[in-house]
Amino acid sequence: MTKILSKPDYERAIAASRDQRMAWWREARFGVFVHFGLYSILGRHEWAQVQENIPAEEYAKLADSFAPKPGAPREWARLAKAAGAKYMVMTTRHHEGFSLWDSKANPFNSVNYGPHRDIVREFVDACREFDLRIGFYTSLMDWHHPDGWKCAFDNEARRRFLDYIEALNTELLTQYGKIDILWYDVARPMDNWEGWDSLARNQRLRALQPDIIINDRSLLDEDFGTPEGHVTARDRDWEACMTFNDISWGYVDEEQARAYAYTAPRILKMLNTCSHNCGNLLLNIGPKPDGSVPADAVEPLTGVGEWLARNGEAVYGAKRRCDRDRFEGGNGLCATSVSADGKTVYLWNWIWPHGGKMGLGGYFTAPKRVTLLATGQEVPFSFDGQRIVLEGLPETCPDPLGVAVIKMEFDAVPEWHVFSRYPQLNGGRSEY
Repeated sequence: MTKILSKPDYERAIAASRDQRMAWWREARFGVFVHFGLYSILGRHEWAQVQENIPAEEYAKLADSFAPKPGAPREWARLAKAAGAKYMVMTTRHHEGFSLWDSKANPFNSVNYGPHRDIVREFVDACREFDLRIGFYTSLMDWHHPDGWKCAFDNEARRRFLDYIEALNTELLTQYGKIDILWYDVARPMDNWEGWDSLARNQRLRALQPDIIINDRSLLDEDFGTPEGHVTARDRDWEACMTFNDISWGYVDEEQARAYAYTAPRILKMLNTCSHNCGNLLLNIGPKPDGSVPADAVEPLTGVGEWLARNGEAVYGAKRRCDRDRFEGGNGLCATSVSADGKTVYLWNWIWPHGGKMGLGGYFTAPKRVTLLATGQEVPFSFDGQRIVLEGLPETCPDPLGVAVIKMEFDAVPEWHVFSRYPQLNGGRSEY
């Protein structure tokens, strides 16, 4: 029986093991989210049941026509691997309450209805085949369960519902071997961790999977924060979860969604912000009703994977947070990413200079070596006061996606100006 610690003692205990548990995640930097469920059949939005006020009994009829093709999760995992992702997180049960595994706690599941298959098992097997870490999304809110709303004001309903939530997650963490991430979502209708009994439940679940990492959406801080719909750094481990089209997490008709779909360079912008600020990107795909990946996601993700094969050193691995001015003196370089020891600086270029020459302002120290990351080609340079001048660059951007990375290696952590937009105010000394 798990001894339940007080909140301060629990937080100290998980903090003591966090570096060890989070080591792989801090190096991964990029994961793929998968939203798949009955809402995929409707193709309008994963919240369609509530947005359209569809009665639960009417919505539940969708379960009979839920028919993902055999091998669909393998298709997701193969694409995630090709995209350069290191882990995947799948919606094992979204707010609609339909479980995608053989659940004894919840008979409303994909083994009793629809495909009569354990989709979670297929997902886990696919992740392991393609060497991807495994994350389970689990909703706290449930529109199908009769106590899913009563629990806010009825103590007996609350106890039944919390037992149900714990039973579901106990199944997920005991039936599929080692699981790497428990990704909670939407703690409603209760509005605090006490109402959800998150302190005790999470301790019991961690006892089942001692190495697991847990996000902050059970209303405890746990291991990492989860900004949603925006890539914004936190003063802790953080992971930005993003749709693929800014309009829906679940499948939306491709013809309508295509105009909003992310391009490969836009995804690279997000990865840049994450690596620059020691965070991760969890980028979502919403498979079609048969489980296949919409075409508008395949090409961009494949392009990102090819770019990462050339430039992944600038993204993957432990990094140092960099407070360098994002405009790098106005030469079209986005925010840098910096190695953990601070001695290697990766400059992501978005506007390639004409004439094969580029100046980098504000450095007090010169690099020992400069190369194009993708090819290893040496870049000649000179150092004049507080300016590094790169010479002999290709006439046009050497990267097919237009995002080239220049690698600068220093003998020690470089010193640089704290940039102001006004040159006469420049000169504050700092370091990466």
